Amino acid sequence: MNTALIFAGGAGQRMNSKAKPKQFLELHGKPVIIYTLQHFEAHSEIDDIVVVCLKNWINELRVLLRKYYINKVNQILPGGNGGHESIYIGLKAMENVCAYDDITLIHDGVRPLINADLISDNIETAKKYGAAITVESAYESVIRSQDGDIIDSVPKRDEMFTAKAPQTFRYGLIWNSYQRARAEGIPTIDSAHLLSIYGIEMRIVKSPPNNMKITAPADYYIFRALYDAMENQQILGV
Repeated sequence: MNTALIFAGGAGQRMNSKAKPKQFLELHGKPVIIYTLQHFEAHSEIDDIVVVCLKNWINELRVLLRKYYINKVNQILPGGNGGHESIYIGLKAMENVCAYDDITLIHDGVRPLINADLISDNIETAKKYGAAITVESAYESVIRSQDGDIIDSVPKRDEMFTAKAPQTFRYGLIWNSYQRARAEGIPTIDSAHLLSIYGIEMRIVKSPPNNMKITAPADYYIFRALYDAMENQQILGV
């Protein structure tokens, strides 16, 4: 079984949007999270979708799922304190339905510009190796500094990548890692960071262009421009 775990529990404080969280902001009348979910709904290899959502917006999400005929969402759970906690909640809820070797794709609800090939590549790589991380090549030099003042190193740019999503794993591998981190009190940035702490091998899946996460106000306007450009390309052949 292949399950998409979508975490959309953030309040979006950096968006400066008082009316709606970022995942419910609309483009052409459709919320961002629906654009994201439709990729997984339409993909033939995705069997199940679990969404971790802001508690006060769960009912709104249920209405939207019916409106847009999204039928693969079988669980909607209230989010925790931050992305790490929300992913833990989602993985725990899957414990009684997922086998160790089932595939779990962890994805941001506010990362709507993915495509079917990326989902397929993640599933194939995770089935073969256990852990697949979507990445994009770094286009500028990366600076490493432990104290935020003195530069410790400047790694070679052609060896540097930015972690994106989906991040995809055999269910037992990622669930065991999150349980261990919780027991040991280890904070993490994301799932890739967590597995790196424990020295677990991960394989790269190259991201398509524009696989952006909508975090700040400027991101929303970039998303709108990119989406409209892609739509025009399909319709007009430009």
